Amino acid sequence: MKIASILAIGWIGFCGIASFAWAEQAHTLVVPNEVKWGPAPKVLPAGAQAAVLFGDPMKKGLFALRLKVPAGYAIPPHTHPGDEVVTIISGTINFGMGKTADRSATKSLPAGSFFALPPGTAHFVYFNEETILQITTNGPWGIKYINPADDPQKSQ
Repeated sequence: MKIASILAIGWIGFCGIASFAWAEQAHTLVVPNEVKWGPAPKVLPAGAQAAVLFGDPMKKGLFALRLKVPAGYAIPPHTHPGDEVVTIISGTINFGMGKTADRSATKSLPAGSFFALPPGTAHFVYFNEETILQITTNGPWGIKYINPADDPQKSQ
C-alpha cells in the first residue's frame, strides 16, 4: 500500500474531532481541560485517543497533535516520512530504537521529556501507564510499520 493511501485511510478518524476545525484558525490557545479528544487514526493500534491542536496532519505545513494512550499500549517498530518531534506531557513513554521491539533496550522518558527523530528512523514505544504526548512537526504525517503485519489497518 502506498504511503498516500496509508495517510488517507489513517487520518479519516480525525474528521470528527471537534477541535479539528478550531485548530485551523490562525491564533490558537489550548488549555488542558479544553482539549477535545476523539479516536486516534486507524493507522495506530486501537485504544489511543487524539486531539489536533493546530494545523492539519494531512496537509503540508506545521501541525501539533496530542495522543493519549492507556497503560499497556504499544506501537510496534515503525518510521515516519518527516521529522518526528515529541514532548511527553504526562505519564512515561518507554522509547526504543531499531527494527525490532527489544524492550530491554528502551529508555524510560517521564513527563517533560523530549525527543526528535529524522525522517525514516526506525523506533518503537510502549507505555506502562496512561500517557499523553504531543507531536509537533510538518505534514503530511504518516506511519510505516517495519513489519507490515503490525499495521492495524491490515486486520480491518
